[in-house]
Amino acid sequence: MIFTQNISKYLLSTFFVLSALSLSACSDSSNSSNKDSDGGGEPVVVADLSVTSTAPADGTAGVGTNSKVVAVFNKEVKIETVNGTSFTLQGASETAIVGAVTYDAATTTATLTPGSDLSSLTSYTATLTTDIEDEANDSLVENVIWTFTTGELADITPPELDTVATTPKEGDTGVLRNIKLNIVFSEAIDPVTVNAVNIELTDMDHVVVAGSLSFVNPTTVVFSPDADLTANMSYDLTLSTSIADLAGNTLALTTLGFKTGAEVSSSPAPVDLGTAANYVLLAKTGISTTGTTKIVGDIAVSPEVRTALTGFDEVLDSTNTFATSALVTGKLFAADMAAPTPATLTTAVSNMETAYTDAAGRTNPDFTELGAGEIGGLTLDPGLYKWGTGVLVTSDVTLNGSATDVWIFQIAQGLKLQDGKSIVLTGGALPQNVFWQVAEGVTLQAGTTFNGIILGQTGTNMSSGAVLNGRALVQTAVTLIANDVNQPAE
Repeated sequence: MIFTQNISKYLLSTFFVLSALSLSACSDSSNSSNKDSDGGGEPVVVADLSVTSTAPADGTAGVGTNSKVVAVFNKEVKIETVNGTSFTLQGASETAIVGAVTYDAATTTATLTPGSDLSSLTSYTATLTTDIEDEANDSLVENVIWTFTTGELADITPPELDTVATTPKEGDTGVLRNIKLNIVFSEAIDPVTVNAVNIELTDMDHVVVAGSLSFVNPTTVVFSPDADLTANMSYDLTLSTSIADLAGNTLALTTLGFKTGAEVSSSPAPVDLGTAANYVLLAKTGISTTGTTKIVGDIAVSPEVRTALTGFDEVLDSTNTFATSALVTGKLFAADMAAPTPATLTTAVSNMETAYTDAAGRTNPDFTELGAGEIGGLTLDPGLYKWGTGVLVTSDVTLNGSATDVWIFQIAQGLKLQDGKSIVLTGGALPQNVFWQVAEGVTLQAGTTFNGIILGQTGTNMSSGAVLNGRALVQTAVTLIANDVNQPAE
């Protein structure tokens, strides 16, 4: 199958909605991961309780005065800890809003329903306090605070199905039999209206397909059939009029039809790195580090020279063909070292560019625009994934497969992991079989754990405590701050 969703971790606003999200909750990287640094070992991750998305999103303007306020957690929380004290809403120059606070375990969401309409053209601040705890008695690391501004009037516009972002699309044929339906709405949906009664998949004989629903974020729902769909069969997805937005406006009865083919998704062929695979870090313009960085594997810059290796206090070997550093268990190479190093690096850089082109040029993706660019909380099976946007990870992503399975991610913009989040490998999956082709920058924030091969058209920046198990092969620079970088075990 293409991907599965752990129903206890319903995640995140779409990338285009939350690209500017600045929720105040941060993960404590010292607690969120126990990271194996033995050259490609699988990290053991225990995620802190966090808020992964909100509706209205932070910074939103023009919110209907009759809107509810919703927060999505990355795991189940104790219902008794979500109440009018731990979830509050305050308007500028107003007393605190009085309303009902509820928690829905099926979607791991808290909802505040004001007792009356909000004031027009007013800035509101929502707060979730550290009184909220998960089932392990761990609380939010710190208060989560976000703001939004109301418009002049109540929201009377009904939600619609986003036919561009939803997959499969109306009339699609040859759909993979193990497809998971990515259902995207035009606006945030009330989570309590997301259920099997309101979202139903049936075959041409009107037999209901068994499966599970995942509230990925306030605008995105995923339906995962329990078994592969029948080959060459027509199906209808029906969305009922009981689905409502946060203002209570209901969806018009909506039906989307598609037809399967005979195929299921399979693991793509791996990307050939050529001699670029001899380096854990390979960059054209520079590799720099500050703090106590630990690198296992060789690193190299080309066509830049040795001065582009910054912060390593390297010592040139007597052969002048490589250098060593206390920070690197391996060798350091640059284009101005003695032969045969320059020619060797020229070939490696060429191979790196060829690998990038190969990964970017793979066709027939198993899934496109998954989560509209937000993949936090998902479990992804082997396959080819494609986005015309950037990809944001604000909760752990799991890649589940065997030691021979391959993942290729085609990302047209940037890739960013938020503080303390991880790309986790399960089932025997190996970092050397995971390829992240990224057209813009890769950002691994503090305390993150990243597994896989970065094929970057620009650069990679790693914040304090971030761990890379794999390789970063980039066409500009790599910037490190007290990181662990481990080449895959061969």
